[in-house]
Amino acid sequence: MLVVMKADATSGDVDRVQEKIRLLGLVPHKIPGAERVAIGITGNRGGLDPDLFQSMTGVLEAVRVSKPFKLVSREVKPDDSVIQCGTASIGGPELAVIAGPCSVESRQQIIETAEMLAETGVRFLRGGAFKPRTSPYAFQGLKEQGLEYLREAADRTGMKVVTEVKDTESLPEVLAASDILQVGARNMFNFSLLERLGDERKPVLLKRSFAATIEEWLMAAEYLASRGNYEIILCERGIRTFEPSTRNTLDLNAVPLLKKLSHLPVLVDPSHGTGRWDLVIPMAQAAVVAGADGLMIEVHLDPASALSDGYQSLRPETFRTLMARLHDLVPFVKRRMPVAAVGA
Repeated sequence: MLVVMKADATSGDVDRVQEKIRLLGLVPHKIPGAERVAIGITGNRGGLDPDLFQSMTGVLEAVRVSKPFKLVSREVKPDDSVIQCGTASIGGPELAVIAGPCSVESRQQIIETAEMLAETGVRFLRGGAFKPRTSPYAFQGLKEQGLEYLREAADRTGMKVVTEVKDTESLPEVLAASDILQVGARNMFNFSLLERLGDERKPVLLKRSFAATIEEWLMAAEYLASRGNYEIILCERGIRTFEPSTRNTLDLNAVPLLKKLSHLPVLVDPSHGTGRWDLVIPMAQAAVVAGADGLMIEVHLDPASALSDGYQSLRPETFRTLMARLHDLVPFVKRRMPVAAVGA
């Protein structure tokens, strides 16, 4: 159920509604909106009577939520959520660009990459330190040392760190080094990890599993929100289909559909979505036109020598071409490009 407060409701009115919800043995979730506060209710196994709240001071209405993913649905919060990360944001009018190598390979590599990206206006630096791989023999990342290099590179260039959380054991180290916690496709169904991240108050970038439906993906986001972490970013990165020509099938249908179903910001990762560097630019442009709030792009100084995902990574000159094309494109979708991060 959702309790919608009046525009002139006081903080005391909101507190009284939340206290009544707790007395019923349920969990209140305060959701600030553009015009008024709403309070989502979870923990009930059956329907609640709206009359329990309708007569309370400051309450506009109490309505039942039909979607199983309650807290992340448009029914609960009609206006778009914007995830603020310092002076940078994801979900607002500025197109967010997250870029960097699949793996942090050395201090020099990640610092040089960060400096190049910052010059183009990128405000979010990605890089894997703990790498869950399909093969146990593949490069697993530099781990704690990789996190140190990543943090140093971001601090030198005024960027924000986005890196993957592999498991709960390494979470404290990743928490200390990152600004946004990435949950990879393989971990979207790791509900223990999602519950743990839901207890944190740091933004989570939740990638879609390669075998997940839209509803399953949103229910994974609901795990985070139900524990009190509403700072959630969805990322479409392709799904597994019968088509072998690309690494995955990039499901751009998901972008406008998610925008109808959920208030959460939506990113697209055309690097993993195609697995081919030569398809990244056209699919990135298509994602922006489809309504994506941002992009996640793999960039490597020398893709041929990359320790992971080199074939889908853009060279610096190709990445600059992408950014130039996005500058030309964004006015048509009423967005703007980020400014240079250096000195931010």
